[in-house]
Amino acid sequence: MNPPVYKQFTFRAMGTECSVMFEAPTHAEADSFKVQAIDWVHTFEKEFSRFSPDSLISRINEAAGRDWVELTPEAESLFALCDWFHWATQGVFDPAISPLLQLWDYHEPRQSTPDQTAVVDALSLCGWHHVQRRPGQVYLPESGMGIDVGGIGKEYAVDRVFEMAQKRGIRNLLIDFGHDLRAGGEPPEGGPWKIGLENPQEPGRCWGGICLRDRAVATSGNYLRNFTIDGVQYGHILDPRNGQPVQNQTTSVSVISGTCTEAGILSTSAFILGGDEGLKLIHSTYSAEGCITEEKRQIYSRRFHEFILS
Repeated sequence: MNPPVYKQFTFRAMGTECSVMFEAPTHAEADSFKVQAIDWVHTFEKEFSRFSPDSLISRINEAAGRDWVELTPEAESLFALCDWFHWATQGVFDPAISPLLQLWDYHEPRQSTPDQTAVVDALSLCGWHHVQRRPGQVYLPESGMGIDVGGIGKEYAVDRVFEMAQKRGIRNLLIDFGHDLRAGGEPPEGGPWKIGLENPQEPGRCWGGICLRDRAVATSGNYLRNFTIDGVQYGHILDPRNGQPVQNQTTSVSVISGTCTEAGILSTSAFILGGDEGLKLIHSTYSAEGCITEEKRQIYSRRFHEFILS
């Protein structure tokens, strides 16, 4: 019997660095999985990025107020998850806030923040509950509405690549797309996978680490993507309830869950809710555990400490 082959490949997609480490039975199987995974991720990005003019998301947004748009099976699956998590977070997770994302675009240099009238106008065009669906089709009822799946796409991609690996019989692997991770089995040295958690006060350094086996972890925070005006920092995560960048004491949230999609949505939603309310959301989700880091304190869910690397 040939010895197992551990491989690692990296590539850039969805605006971030992506890495996959895995154990394959043969070099040929490892190469085949690598090609499949990278091809799928690039195809997914092309289809679901609002920044790609030919994407399905762009076609949906361009047809707002005019036409129904045909959905692929992949889109139906993704939108079904959007339905569920929009409900589970009581609207805190909302993929239909493209007008607000464009208004507050942190990529663009600016001298001032949008005025409140512009925020209110953009907010009136937002809300996943306004999106109309029927089998195989979607419709945005008002011109100017728009969908952005950036809050779920990267994590969804992690889970889909993980499923590909499982179908190939690959059990030991770690998928890391921009620090949203899912671990299966064990690393080459055995035991659980050891994952560092970044310190929001010192990006690039870790405040601690966790041990994972057959679980996922995602971290949300505004400490890397933001802009500053008149001494006030505005982050890229928006609160869909008021149309403003999140302004609370929370600096980052890490959530461990069964899937990367759930971990990512819970971490971002808990970041928006902040502190105690964010912790309530994590506690309300079966098998999820989390850590909320604030400027002056750090709070854990009931069993988060069991995952901390000693």
